[in-house]
Amino acid sequence: MFHGLFSVRRCGSDAFLPGRRALLRAALGAILVPTLCVQARPVRAGLNLLLNEFTATRDELQAELARRFPIARRYGDLASVSLHDPQLLLDGSANRATLASRLVIVSPLLRPSSMGGQVAVSSGLRWDAAGLAVRLQDPRAEQLRIDGVTGSDAQNLERISAAVVQEALQGYPLRTFRPEELRFGLRVQGITIGVNEIKVQFE
Repeated sequence: MFHGLFSVRRCGSDAFLPGRRALLRAALGAILVPTLCVQARPVRAGLNLLLNEFTATRDELQAELARRFPIARRYGDLASVSLHDPQLLLDGSANRATLASRLVIVSPLLRPSSMGGQVAVSSGLRWDAAGLAVRLQDPRAEQLRIDGVTGSDAQNLERISAAVVQEALQGYPLRTFRPEELRFGLRVQGITIGVNEIKVQFE
């Protein structure tokens, strides 16, 4: 792994190399082992008063979404769109969350009257002080597919479905806090999205 990263200057005999190698191994072990332990430590959910932040893990958020789904919305009298089996992804580099789910659209104008598909929605997050919740903010349907439909029919269905999905997920609660979790009366300063968690920073 470290071949080529270090050059060893040989001065006289190589008799001291085994000792030097042992020292290098010990030194590298002292540096790498704590680092690896930190990286392998699982993310812990809950309030950390020392860092003034609350951590919610992706697994915790995923479980809360699973309890709330499916969700459904209507598009006038033309169609009903429902979302099932949500899968949450967190993008720390863009500070956004992506929610992928199975989509079902039902309409009397369709033959058959029910069709399925997939949708992936990217969204920012905002804090709702009144509702004590982290909510989706300005969700965008980045990818949407209706199975078994092509051409202009597919475009129309995808446009309708995207509008309904974005409306349904606007302000949707990703994490709702219990009052006792925030019993210290801390005010939210910001929300940061990581790879496997979100962190709510308090003042």
